Amino acid sequence: MSITRRRALIAGSAWAGASLLPGQLRAETKQVSLAFGPVSPVYAIGMIAELKGYFRDEGLDSKLVTGNAGTFGRQTLAAGQALFAHGDASHPLQLGARGKPCKILLATEMVCSYANIMVRQDLYDGGINSVEKLADYKRADGAKPIVAATAIGSGTWVFGTYVFEARGLGAKVNWVAGGGTNTMFPSLQTKQFDAIMAPPSWIVEVEKKGFGRTIYDTSKPGVFEQDFGGTLPVLVIYTLQDTVEQDKAMVQAYVNAIYRAMAYVKATPLAEVQALVTPKYFSGIDPDAVSAELGFDKSTWAYDGVIDKPAFERGAKPWYRKGTDIPETRYEDVVDMSFLQAARAKYK
Repeated sequence: MSITRRRALIAGSAWAGASLLPGQLRAETKQVSLAFGPVSPVYAIGMIAELKGYFRDEGLDSKLVTGNAGTFGRQTLAAGQALFAHGDASHPLQLGARGKPCKILLATEMVCSYANIMVRQDLYDGGINSVEKLADYKRADGAKPIVAATAIGSGTWVFGTYVFEARGLGAKVNWVAGGGTNTMFPSLQTKQFDAIMAPPSWIVEVEKKGFGRTIYDTSKPGVFEQDFGGTLPVLVIYTLQDTVEQDKAMVQAYVNAIYRAMAYVKATPLAEVQALVTPKYFSGIDPDAVSAELGFDKSTWAYDGVIDKPAFERGAKPWYRKGTDIPETRYEDVVDMSFLQAARAKYK
């Protein structure tokens, strides 16, 4: 992001929180924004940092900018409409390939919670209870089964296509963009889609509504590791390289706030975390669905944010394939753990 664009972004919204702050603090507070999508518990860490006041503590006035798919964060960051993004680790790699180099600052998920696959209820009842059986299914007109990701190029697409390709089934399904819950669920119910990629909260809602059943579940021990070879950076906080170079202090403050939010989640009972985020962000979502998604990381991850080189290199399997348009990228060129290391040293 250019310095001019950054100043415009800051100036354009600075008034929003200024009147609430003392004069001296107002002068020092920096406007920042985090883009992601859709509004789902999988992205709750930014919400938690906001609600706990960690951004404010670090001298930041943070805004959350949300859309309908994970690609929204990437697009919003690239357009200069946000300073940080939260999304699939493939997104900063894709931006780098398009001339907008990024830095991945930390991970918020190391086992993919949205690589789950659900099929229509009638197909499941008819015996289609595995990835292989879904791939062999033919629609009434003889066409391949239709599988929906939130968007083509999204994290759900990257991981979903890899699951089929890893099993030699990539050519046996058709992929479409399904959007969010308002389009995914009805399309599964009305048989426009034969299967969808689904995070844990969607699994709960879809199964309760009787629209579909899960045939590939990464919350079960060993399922993700079997296809992907181990843990890898899945969801990450990232920013443009220009942002890092222009304002290291602001980037450090942002990472501090996110790290503190992760430490809070690790140390806090799930019900208490859910009670914090639900009133503002998830009041219309089934509480069991919210709990399932928030609980996924509690059961699969250490909450330290660290991305080491071996974990990053395991990402080569889903990232560097035909159709992803992601060139092989060196760990040192895109991952910057220095801000996380400083945050961990400060908040032991």
